[in-house]
Amino acid sequence: IEINTQEHFEALVANCSVPVLVDFWAPWCAPCRTVAPEMEKVAVVETGRLLVVKINTENLPALSRRFEVRSIPTMMVFLQGREMGRTAGARPAAAIREFVAQAVEA
Repeated sequence: IEINTQEHFEALVANCSVPVLVDFWAPWCAPCRTVAPEMEKVAVVETGRLLVVKINTENLPALSRRFEVRSIPTMMVFLQGREMGRTAGARPAAAIREFVAQAVEA
């Protein structure tokens, strides 16, 4: 799911009944393009247990600044509106799923 407004993001992370994995990315970022299909794999495997969303840092720079995103791709996990964990850099689907599991358990 592509998030296009800050209001959409706020409503989604505050009201979602499952953890939300947010991918901060930009179209010009090669590692972001590498991780995109891995994020899609995670979304498919975790359907119903995890919601995967993307935020284009070029379109929503204020949101990137708010969360102090310094490099992309940056992935963050939210649960009931609260940030549970973050990591930066491209990684395979299995590593992304492991990151989410650890963040939610914390």
